[in-house]
Amino acid sequence: ITRTVEDAKALVSERQVQMKVPATAKALEDAISNIRGAVMIAYPMGLPDYDTVRQILEEREELEGNAAGLQVLDVDQTSLWCFNKELQRVKLLSEYVGKNDKTKVVAKLQKKGAGAPQREPIVSEDEQKAMIAFYHKKQQEAEKLALEEEDAYLNSSW
Repeated sequence: ITRTVEDAKALVSERQVQMKVPATAKALEDAISNIRGAVMIAYPMGLPDYDTVRQILEEREELEGNAAGLQVLDVDQTSLWCFNKELQRVKLLSEYVGKNDKTKVVAKLQKKGAGAPQREPIVSEDEQKAMIAFYHKKQQEAEKLALEEEDAYLNSSW
């Protein structure tokens, strides 16, 4: 069961986002059915009706008053934001993006009336580290050149 759950968590992990691997509905449904199958193998007599795992797998758990309830957003109280605009439910995404299939869209869910969510950084962390390293190297080269005299080549033996 643990390995099956870890495989399912890997599907929705932040690492998948960094590797730019999309999470498809089919893959998520397969992961849930794998967990359901692992639970059936581990508990052939079935779980009791009050068990949380059974309630989650049957989609009848109570989310009110616990931490998991904070992550679930109500459809009527949620808005989708993209391009620093709130997307309207009646319009298609192609009306905002265009017909290009290769366009990458980063959208965020936000509670209605909460305003626009925080913007995505323009430069990723790895790119920023590479830029800082390059700048630091150039700065060291400039300091090294400033210490040398301009006519140092005149003192050479050739």
